[in-house]
Amino acid sequence: MQPRRIARELALLSLSQLPNSPEKLEAQQLSNMVLAAVRMLTTEVQDALSTAAGELQRGSDRLLTSETRATDLEAARSMVQEAIQLTQTAINRVGTAVELPELIQLANHSEFEVRTYALQIVRTVNVKKAEIDEQLGKALVDWQVNRLARIDRDLLRIALAEIVYLGVPDKVAINEAVELAKRYSGDDGHRFINGVLRRLSEQIKAAAYPK
Repeated sequence: MQPRRIARELALLSLSQLPNSPEKLEAQQLSNMVLAAVRMLTTEVQDALSTAAGELQRGSDRLLTSETRATDLEAARSMVQEAIQLTQTAINRVGTAVELPELIQLANHSEFEVRTYALQIVRTVNVKKAEIDEQLGKALVDWQVNRLARIDRDLLRIALAEIVYLGVPDKVAINEAVELAKRYSGDDGHRFINGVLRRLSEQIKAAAYPK
């Protein structure tokens, strides 16, 4: 795996856990970023399982209190289905966590490059967050940046930071974001990420080369 691909994944997983202060951020070692990634995945698993348990309880309560009306049964079925999907998400997060040792081993072979680029991504997102979110807002349809799922929001921020501030070709940044979305986002997350980033790319090109 390429060092930048590892760095990008570590940045995504650790972004919400690392300090915003530039001085504290520069002091972070690769091991700190891996620990932050594990903490993020652990939180995601706990949240997904907690929400799944709540949906199962609501579905069970609905069945127990219903009079077998079709609407009650359909609502209960929907709640159980939601719980199953959330549980599957949690299982996927656990599977990802199990793969982290391999990621760490690969990162250690190019530790300096991985750490440098991962911190560059995190630093850029932190410093340029207002500008990035403003640009994202223009490409979102019926969504607000702060209402997006954390993984989707961070994926979009990282991809846009790479395109606008880090000189990564838009096609590369989009493809990398989509691949990460397939691992960490919801069922249709990668399609959502792809659509938003392609609109962003078109908007950036239109602004740079007006007709």
